[in-house]
Amino acid sequence: MKKDLRVILSGGGTGGHIYPAIAIANEIKTRYPETEILFVGASDRMEMEKVPQAGYKIEGLWISGIQRKLTMSNLMFPFKLLSSLAKSRRIIKEFKPNVVIGTGGFASGPLLKVASSKGIPSIIQEQNSFPGITNKLLAKQVDKICAAYEEVKRFFPAEKTIITGNPVRQDLLKIDANREKALKHFELESNKKVVLVLGGSLGARRINQLVEANLERFKKENIQLIWQTGKLYFEEYKKYDSGLVQTHMFLNNMNLAYGAADVIISRAGAGTVSELSIVGKPVLFIPSPNVAEDHQAKNAQAVVKKNAALMLKENELDEKFETVFFGFMASEEKQRKLGENIKKLALPNATARIVDEIEKLIK
Repeated sequence: MKKDLRVILSGGGTGGHIYPAIAIANEIKTRYPETEILFVGASDRMEMEKVPQAGYKIEGLWISGIQRKLTMSNLMFPFKLLSSLAKSRRIIKEFKPNVVIGTGGFASGPLLKVASSKGIPSIIQEQNSFPGITNKLLAKQVDKICAAYEEVKRFFPAEKTIITGNPVRQDLLKIDANREKALKHFELESNKKVVLVLGGSLGARRINQLVEANLERFKKENIQLIWQTGKLYFEEYKKYDSGLVQTHMFLNNMNLAYGAADVIISRAGAGTVSELSIVGKPVLFIPSPNVAEDHQAKNAQAVVKKNAALMLKENELDEKFETVFFGFMASEEKQRKLGENIKKLALPNATARIVDEIEKLIK
């Protein structure tokens, strides 16, 4: 295959769409250092900051999603779409890509539509067990779909769909070897259980409220907590940082946090679920109800039905959390079983497999 490739990656709106795109770009660059890579995102979303931080150029489209209620943004949608299609045509004409890859989010829609209509090889990478509207609309037009879950095959043309998994950080592959280092890093005792609580970088209000309400029970059970409150809630909850409880705004060393944990309480974004499968620790998922098409609950359910995790929805927490979670903490056998089962779902070589598929497409 020629070495001086030109590749466009498009995806964004959330970290769940941006980080897989960056991982794919990095893998392409590793194999073909001369490749020219351009990202295309939504002009007012986080990709405009995160992609340049990762060392890549990005162009922004004036695009956004449809809101569920009547808003000014919805009324502007047709104009934004036409503007984004026109700019996508210009970008593709000027950049002349050999392949276009979409990782989800609204910006990838216009770009992949234009690319596929011009016969440029195009791929979508679907992270969730239930595809978003953009990828559902594009599925018939693109050449290939790299998916993370078997469940998506019922939404996409079977002959184009390959189960590759989601790109994840490679440092997670060695967390078992880091157990001692991890406990030392967080100054934790090896003879007490460690529960890691994750609500995402901004934080999850309901998960934070849940932990606060159960702090006395955690202490009574002698459980050590690594509690990531998130940026929005740290000031409110940092007062609890003492003894068995550690509050953190962010966890910069996620591999060490995973390494220290015995049990994890987490949201169920697609990237997080893929990471936790590789980590192979027992998990209680509390999906966010505030995401499009209830993606997180569907992601979690795909794992739960394989007896590889527990799940409680937010509206079940008051009634069921204490019984379910502390009952689970009392059963070493149940913890071991869930950890083993979730590990079986791991696809650690996803990024390499996706780039293998890209290579096949443009040879």
